[in-house]
Amino acid sequence: MSKKKKDKKEMIKDENYVHAMRHSMAHIMAEAVQDMFPEVQFGIGPVIDNGFYYDFELPRTLIPEDLKLIEKKMKHIIKQRNPFTKEMISKKEAIEFFDKANEPFKKELVEELEDGEISLYRSGKFVDLCKGPHLDHTGEAGAFKLTHISGAYWRGDEHNKMLQRIYGVAFATKEELEEHLKMIEEAKKRDHREIGKKLDLFSFHPEGPGFPFWHNKGVIILQEIYGYMREQLKKRNYEETITPPILHEELWHRSGHWDKFRENMYFTEIDDRQFAIKPMNCPGGLLIYNNRLHSYKELPMRSSEFGLVHRHEPSGTLHGLFRVRNFTQDDAHSFCTPVQLQDEIVDMIEFVIDTYDLFGFGEYKIYVATKPEKYIGEDEAWDKATVALEESLKKKKLDYEIKPGEGAFYGPKIEFNIKDCLGRYWQLGTIQVDFSMPKRFEAYYIDENGEKQTPVMVHRAILGSMERFVAILLEHYAGNLPLWLAPEQVRIIPVSTEKHAEYANKIKEELEKKEFRVTVDDALESVGKKIRNAELMKVNYMIIVGDKDIENETVSVRPLQGDDMGAMTLKDFMKIIKKERDKKEIK
Repeated sequence: MSKKKKDKKEMIKDENYVHAMRHSMAHIMAEAVQDMFPEVQFGIGPVIDNGFYYDFELPRTLIPEDLKLIEKKMKHIIKQRNPFTKEMISKKEAIEFFDKANEPFKKELVEELEDGEISLYRSGKFVDLCKGPHLDHTGEAGAFKLTHISGAYWRGDEHNKMLQRIYGVAFATKEELEEHLKMIEEAKKRDHREIGKKLDLFSFHPEGPGFPFWHNKGVIILQEIYGYMREQLKKRNYEETITPPILHEELWHRSGHWDKFRENMYFTEIDDRQFAIKPMNCPGGLLIYNNRLHSYKELPMRSSEFGLVHRHEPSGTLHGLFRVRNFTQDDAHSFCTPVQLQDEIVDMIEFVIDTYDLFGFGEYKIYVATKPEKYIGEDEAWDKATVALEESLKKKKLDYEIKPGEGAFYGPKIEFNIKDCLGRYWQLGTIQVDFSMPKRFEAYYIDENGEKQTPVMVHRAILGSMERFVAILLEHYAGNLPLWLAPEQVRIIPVSTEKHAEYANKIKEELEKKEFRVTVDDALESVGKKIRNAELMKVNYMIIVGDKDIENETVSVRPLQGDDMGAMTLKDFMKIIKKERDKKEIK
């Protein structure tokens, strides 16, 4: 930040202020922890969405009450208006400094840096290895709150020490902070893990850590999503495929995953040969493509796969359905000529947007992730692929930002980040252009001159991990799923089990003929309790039947959302919910 004295209102309008402020808050928190635990050893403390965190090696386990004490010390440091000062030193000096300070984690980071000047930042009693940027002084900090504590392996490796991580949120103004904290409280109410447990959708067990167990009601949600996607895939001329979950190790060397992705893979041995459980579907798709000869007249050739993949995730990163060790991707691959490439990308963009609109995600951010440091293929091919992605977005008049160096190792990609009802963004769909892997697999087609040509391979996922997408849906809708997705769409509640159960079951039969998912609650409980139970289970419609309904051949309808609909004929009710289901309406 500039050393020129600034008015606070003017300063917080600076787009760089929030990032520098959150970065500075991590240092302020570290200094407070150091004051509380002088023997602390520091890990890293980066800026994250809406805030910051810092990892610590501490003499004891932190408890939630510690956060209030640390916050108090942070506020004291902020009032002191301690300046942030930068100091440049050599690598040798930095190693000596952190060795003397008994900072093994910082020393390890310095040892991996290239020789040359290294920057340290000082504020008050705290000194950190850091590139910046920072505020001019601690007094420029905004509104903040420490939110929670978690365990974190040093550098994300489960073979390393487990450190303690403190998370915080920080905003330019108190009003923004309060709004964010309200959102956090609402998010807790919408936690998909709790919703999944209450609605009997899925579970996790110690016998399979990180591997979700889908219950019948959860499977219904998945199958409805699969059904819709399959309809759309058929309309867009995709052929569905299934590839094996276990493939020989050599395949992963050929694809490039062995060098770039090995630490996230599982391995097994069959007949004294090494095999890997697939972490991605694309190499199997290439084997199918290479199974026969292709003419340019067949291209673009589109294939889809709801492919189950396995990835080794550290236990500390597992989080409900958001981060699991096996998941299903709505994967697809298109093999096309260079001339067809842009049209293929445009068609995929349209497919992505139509799908998100259907599920009620009308707002999203789009990024183009470019060539990373470690990549395969030629620079010229990467440039062509990146230009094709950007030109396709421009053709659709869609705004996007660049994510430098965040592409996949085999090609650049478009990323779609959807916005949920709480204002949170989730990275879902990707479109990746790949000139490299088809060459590695010697894939080709015969062109109009009878010569062999290498196709361009476009990798595409719209919903990404199906498990993660269901978790997002559950939190977005707070469990109140649209009718077409709901595992239980209608629950019939007889006022008297003895007198009205027969009529209730006749209604059930009629609704099931129209393929609605219906149950009858014939428990010996009060109507009020039955209604409450149905509401807790997020059943879209309740039908209460009593003497008058039998006499008039009607049903009394109570929706989960909205006012009572009163008595009506079953035919009229079915007409209403059939339209809602078939048009996939969102209430």
